[in-house]
Amino acid sequence: MAIFDSILTWVMKKRIHDIELFMKYPIDVQNEVFGKLIHQAEKTEWGTKYDYKSIHSIREFQERVPISNYESMYPYIERLMRGENDLLWPGKLDWFAKSSGTTNAKSKFIPVSTEALEDCHYKGGKDMLSIYVNNYPAHNIFAGKTLSIGGSHQINPLNKKTRYGDVSAVIMQNMPIWAHILRTPSLKTCLMDSWEEKLAAMLEETVDENVTSMAGVPTWTLILLQNILEKTNKTNLLEVWPNLELFAHGAVSFTPYREIFQNLIPSPKMNYLELYSASEGFFGIQDDPSRKGELLLMLDYGVFYEFIPMDIFHDQDRTAITLEQVQLGINYAMVISTNAGLWRYIIGDTVKFTSLSPFRIKITGRTKHFINAFGEELMIENAEHALAEAAKQTNAIVQDYTGAPYYFEGKSNGGHEWLIEFEKAPSDFDKFQLVFDQELKKVNSDYEAKRQKDIALRFPIIQAVPPGTFYKWMAQRGKLGGQNKVPRMSNSRKYIDDIKEMLEKSH
Repeated sequence: MAIFDSILTWVMKKRIHDIELFMKYPIDVQNEVFGKLIHQAEKTEWGTKYDYKSIHSIREFQERVPISNYESMYPYIERLMRGENDLLWPGKLDWFAKSSGTTNAKSKFIPVSTEALEDCHYKGGKDMLSIYVNNYPAHNIFAGKTLSIGGSHQINPLNKKTRYGDVSAVIMQNMPIWAHILRTPSLKTCLMDSWEEKLAAMLEETVDENVTSMAGVPTWTLILLQNILEKTNKTNLLEVWPNLELFAHGAVSFTPYREIFQNLIPSPKMNYLELYSASEGFFGIQDDPSRKGELLLMLDYGVFYEFIPMDIFHDQDRTAITLEQVQLGINYAMVISTNAGLWRYIIGDTVKFTSLSPFRIKITGRTKHFINAFGEELMIENAEHALAEAAKQTNAIVQDYTGAPYYFEGKSNGGHEWLIEFEKAPSDFDKFQLVFDQELKKVNSDYEAKRQKDIALRFPIIQAVPPGTFYKWMAQRGKLGGQNKVPRMSNSRKYIDDIKEMLEKSH
């Protein structure tokens, strides 16, 4: 095993040179990616429609090809799902990633090409290991296995020769055989449909393994770990897996979960590494352990990036800028063109740049995942900060939450209502609410202005909900496991009223 470890470490470190290259010459690398994408797609139906063959510059591309979203691309995607080829990307597609759709109720089906799997998703996974090995030379990660929780996939009813499922399931199903040697549980267990049955099977298969790393969404990983401790009657995870050293996480902010995981894994040698991986592609990796929440934008994965400043996002004449035009601290909607045939596609995430050399980003929220009922423009990033500070000052641990506006009679003003599930309740609940409100004022000037003398916004209402509330609600919605995420904020009361109704019925 030591020889195997040495070989893998050597291979991983070789990739660091390429990463350093795109960090040094980011614009050149992105221009090269752009050129390849346009050339490869010029004979597709989309490429013919916009005459890709005659496009010689990014400016021509931006002037000719419209900014798109899922709804505008869906006619093409539906035809692809029915078996047509060469529409958005050359060749046929066998797989589609089913997105849980946190910004709307419908599922999205994202094309996954062979190139997207190999040059984006798999490359991202390998680069994560390369960066980790480079940052921690004394690692022992390859001496054991990686615990990963996958989703499931199924036959596409529109074309039985193709399949769709959670992106993690698509990736796992197509992994080379050698990669499965390094992970646990078995592929069969990982791809089980029923979350409850999968959880039980994972407990049986992983408890006795030498798990050195974990990868997954914090929400579902946490549930598995808590069940493992209950089953084994251990006090922490190191008693189960003494060689555990890494948790690579993504999909949701780690801020509410960090203290919970540190309590479960009480070791100064335990490392955490954030990833930005989505159904549409793999975009970022935390390359610097000291920069929590900051991700190196990966520029050579067959993804060409553009950005729309959020202050003009809803304008009819909005325009997108390229990487060389971005500025620090501005909230941008991310736009991607990919080697799976998504063209100038609004992914739905918002980011801020924390560094321009190299380009590092911080995920700030969703383009449709905010509260702006009274002109306050409250983003997830604001709520995460305020919750973290309120928890710190009251010795609390927040596990899950969601927020929405509430209105008074006449709807002339109102406020925000928050449902919070605590792992550890605040020592002083009134103080928690006060600090939360004060911190929101500090980080969001629009919120602060609306809160002046309760003119437009009144003091927030915070309700602590019983343990397991969000799990039960997600189960009720059929959203357990995989990359399903609790909607953190909404401009409507759809989610919060649904949870409150569930709680009322349970009493």
